[in-house]
Amino acid sequence: MKKTLALLLSLAMVVTMVAGCSGGSTTSSADSDVIKIGVFEPLTGANAAGGELEVEGVELANQLRPEVLGKKVELVIADNKSDKAEATTAAARLIEKDKVVAILGSWGSSLSIAAGDVVKTNQIPAVALSATNPQVTAGNDYYFRVCFLDPFQGTVMANYAYKNLNAKKVAIIQEVSNDYSVGLAKFFTDSFVKLSGDPNAIVATGNYNTGDQDFNGILTNIKAVNPDVIFAPGNFTESALIIKQARALGITAPFIGGDTWETNEFITVGGADVEGAVMSTFFDDTNPLTEAGKTFVAEYKKAYPDRDNIAAVTALGYDGYMMTLDAIERAGSADPVAIRDALAATKDFEGATGMITIDANGDATKNEAIIKTVKDGRFTYLDSVTID
Repeated sequence: MKKTLALLLSLAMVVTMVAGCSGGSTTSSADSDVIKIGVFEPLTGANAAGGELEVEGVELANQLRPEVLGKKVELVIADNKSDKAEATTAAARLIEKDKVVAILGSWGSSLSIAAGDVVKTNQIPAVALSATNPQVTAGNDYYFRVCFLDPFQGTVMANYAYKNLNAKKVAIIQEVSNDYSVGLAKFFTDSFVKLSGDPNAIVATGNYNTGDQDFNGILTNIKAVNPDVIFAPGNFTESALIIKQARALGITAPFIGGDTWETNEFITVGGADVEGAVMSTFFDDTNPLTEAGKTFVAEYKKAYPDRDNIAAVTALGYDGYMMTLDAIERAGSADPVAIRDALAATKDFEGATGMITIDANGDATKNEAIIKTVKDGRFTYLDSVTID
């Protein structure tokens, strides 16, 4: 009897081990009546405002398309707390505990990069919504994105500084604890030096960390070299404080930045001092590029009639969800590996932010950016830029 019991226990252990090692589908909701999609975002901490905007777009898309393959789609929302270590934990929890078949997010390239090994190892596809750093998808067959990349965004803003603002000398202020900020500063620098033909065109570089509040030392050094333009890609709160303190010191040079500035907190914190700040972004609700974009704007305004602006990252949240459901439908399966394969094969998907084709790196092939400025306390369309 003891031998029989021992044999049965051994067989049970083998079955458990096989199930645990046989890939993403056995650890997901693929075989249930509900398909679970994880939403992996900073909902507390320094990046919370950005995460909330992306969740808003995902939830709107889920309301408009709540089913696929005849099954209900359930969103499982995890807070990565604007922290790299928490990001890894949150992604693992979505996979191991909540059994999601795909993950959307995160706002913040550093947070997406932190989760990269988790999704790759567990073979669960992830779609970054506004994470623009190339390292998010580099060497990772399970991470995709619906936004453009920083090499493109850096080129767009370098062109704007050189051609529109006639800048010859530029100062850089970068958030060195933020992969997004450091990467975008580098791509801007490379492009601007090439455009200007001057290897010394970047006349000053100031470094700070996430959460810093006093930038007077950096700004005093920058004031001394009198740049034509200041490029300051970084988190919305710190960037707004930098501009406020620069104006208090008498610095009048234009400030330009990237997509992270487009949150209401940037204007709330910066007030009148951020008037005229210019940024690149992904979408403008007054100028949608596709029929899907027009539909998104109409549905958003129905859901939030009191809102003035629609944030670009909200549109990207919408696109990430819709593209993932399109992949599930094309795969004819909620198996994570099948979803991954379908995402990789995405071609000419019509999103709110434009047409999306996924390239061999898992990136959306996009060559158009929107330029916005702060005017009368709101984000206002300036131009659209196409770079091949």
